[in-house]
Amino acid sequence: MINVGMAKSRNIADKIIGNIEKVIVGKRNIVELTLISLICGGHILIEDVPGVGKTSLAYSLAKSINCSFSRIQFTPDVMPSDITGFSIYNQKTGEFEFRPGSIMSHIVLADEINRATPKTQSSLLEVMEKGQVTVDGVTYKVPAPFMVIATQNPVEYHGTYPLPEAQLDRFFMKISIGYPSPADEAEILARFQVDDPLDELIPVVETTDIIRLQSEVKNVYIDKTLNRYIVDIINGTRIHKDIAIGASPRGSLFLMRASQAWALYNKRSFVLPDDIKKMAAPVISHRIILKQEAKLRGRNSEDIISEIISKIKVPVVDRHEA
Repeated sequence: MINVGMAKSRNIADKIIGNIEKVIVGKRNIVELTLISLICGGHILIEDVPGVGKTSLAYSLAKSINCSFSRIQFTPDVMPSDITGFSIYNQKTGEFEFRPGSIMSHIVLADEINRATPKTQSSLLEVMEKGQVTVDGVTYKVPAPFMVIATQNPVEYHGTYPLPEAQLDRFFMKISIGYPSPADEAEILARFQVDDPLDELIPVVETTDIIRLQSEVKNVYIDKTLNRYIVDIINGTRIHKDIAIGASPRGSLFLMRASQAWALYNKRSFVLPDDIKKMAAPVISHRIILKQEAKLRGRNSEDIISEIISKIKVPVVDRHEA
């Protein structure tokens, strides 16, 4: 039997995805993963070449849920205060006033994040972890829901500063949009021939719907044997011969939450092993560092994760609805 609450949640998700797909053609899986990250309260890193729709995806999501949106174009001269905000002295009142930075929006597009200096990159650590910024000893909360969608170019390294592991680990998922198929690209040309569909996009849900989904995700039942299954997968990254550094405990927590969200999206109040398998690569791939010899042999993170999962016995659990 389908839980009524779960059906409503799926209806909300379908509305958002359908709206975004008026702009983003043929990339339903990517849209779904982005939404999963949002309802888990996570952030997403999109690593892809220019022009495949990274900015359009972020802006479409913001318009669909009727929330504020800001874009930060990262360059070496962007300062931390440009991100977090700063205090300025008001001569009339004799007091310092806080001027919010670009981070004070629901959806923040951190475009080409690896072009900013490490100091500026690190200004995102607190807000991505705690949903707040601290300026001159005073803490300010960002609006809820809050999500950072960061982008970087995987082939252009001149003048860039690679994100350190601590920063990468803050991202809930890492995805790649990829080129559209010829048929989808022809559809894109047809849709954009006269007008930009993004300009005509209207909200289909409210931010309160997202906050409710974020609360519901935590109530999705996950059996103890599945928690152990997650731990076994994460531990597999720590002992694999081709991996220099495995996934952190944060990876375990995020994989559990992503599996709960995928179950909710599929109108279930309980997690299945397939939910964990589905979410494993997007959640874990950027948390592991391959050995150089493995890279030279053409190995990649996604293939290794699939290999690890294939060697772990899938637990058999009762379909339990909490």
